[in-house]
Amino acid sequence: MSDPNRLITAAETRTRIDTSKPHSARFWNYFVGGKDNYEVDREIGDHIKEIFPGLVDVAVTSRHFLGRAVRHLAGEPGIRQFLDVGTGLPTADNTHEVAQRVAPDARIVYVDNDPIVLAHAKALLTSTPEGRTTYLDANLYEPEAVLEAAADTLDLTQPVALMILNTLGHVADYDEARELVRRLMAGLPSGSHLVISDSTATSEGMIAASEAYNASGAVPYYVRSIGEIAGFFDGLELVDPGIVQVPEWRPESSGSADPAAAVDAYCGVGRKP
Repeated sequence: MSDPNRLITAAETRTRIDTSKPHSARFWNYFVGGKDNYEVDREIGDHIKEIFPGLVDVAVTSRHFLGRAVRHLAGEPGIRQFLDVGTGLPTADNTHEVAQRVAPDARIVYVDNDPIVLAHAKALLTSTPEGRTTYLDANLYEPEAVLEAAADTLDLTQPVALMILNTLGHVADYDEARELVRRLMAGLPSGSHLVISDSTATSEGMIAASEAYNASGAVPYYVRSIGEIAGFFDGLELVDPGIVQVPEWRPESSGSADPAAAVDAYCGVGRKP
């Protein structure tokens, strides 16, 4: 694992970033209206919009779910520590911003090993004076190393919210993905929560969009069934309303409204007994 306290230099970024192929973080950034993307990302994004315009709704509603989940956890359950694995590119209302509005003393650790995300990590390193925000250059495939490094910022004897949003599809083997989640949760105490959202193979359009993206030369991303999303929460106590489409998880009456139509993305929040 790389030094978690070191941000890569501009020269290293140029060496490691491949702008000849689409990239999931940049592609998603384009869909949520960000500016950190390249022409190759916009080209495949526009192509997929033609195949399945609903993927834009998936991206937007998934981002809104992140905010609702963090506000809930920092509220009534009183969670003050968040471990966000597969951070992606920073946009508006990142995990630390949402959490620290509710609880200024909240601590957040972001985890990613993508050079593009690392290049923008300084945007994620702001914090309230009472709280703390850090960034780890670390790998989902090394759960114990992630937890060890996160312990420099988080007290792992106290509840933590583990956030894994729109990330697990990069793990091709479902059993392996479940095992990685299990190992991360195993290192967290009772009262911790797991937050997951991901695209699902619940329409021909989404399946076609996934196939088009994977054929583009980008690192593949695999959409899963609703049952497979639910399987990540085995052994946990699901928070109401359970495993649902992302706009249906505790919708709020104020703020940006999510599309009323169904989206091919499901989510859930589970509590470790």
